[in-house]
Amino acid sequence: MKTLYLAGGCFWGTQKYFDQFPGVLRTTVGYANGTTEHPSYEDVKKRHTGHAETVKVEFDETVLPVRTLLGYYFDVIDPFSVNRQGEDEGIQYRTGIYYDDETLVPAIREVFDAVQNRAERPLAVQVKPLAQFYDAEEYHQKYLEKNPGGYCHIPERMFHRTEEQS
Repeated sequence: MKTLYLAGGCFWGTQKYFDQFPGVLRTTVGYANGTTEHPSYEDVKKRHTGHAETVKVEFDETVLPVRTLLGYYFDVIDPFSVNRQGEDEGIQYRTGIYYDDETLVPAIREVFDAVQNRAERPLAVQVKPLAQFYDAEEYHQKYLEKNPGGYCHIPERMFHRTEEQS
């Protein structure tokens, strides 16, 4: 099992999006790479803790290679937007690929560089080691499963994907 921490805007939709792919074993929403310990949602939203809403994605690399997982990630974010995804704005909605396993860095760099090379301007996606990750409150976990029709910045067409769409 491997783990990546993916910040892609509001973590509700990002979690639902990654949960649909074979090879994803578990996802957890939380707060990454900020300046305070054990922040609450209110802290992150109102107290400028510097954390990003992030999804911890645990996956089986033999089923879902890192490059494929990151291809899905880039399919669903605006990689040029600074501190904003959809209607959500603020540093907590920045995009980032965070890792705690150095063996994943070559694949991360390969995908990032390929996307950057096709782009006409710099990407606003952070690629950094994970400084820390704190699980979000329970009511945020699988939020869109618990609250069908809840707000999501990711277009509905991105859910229920098939291999042909990838």
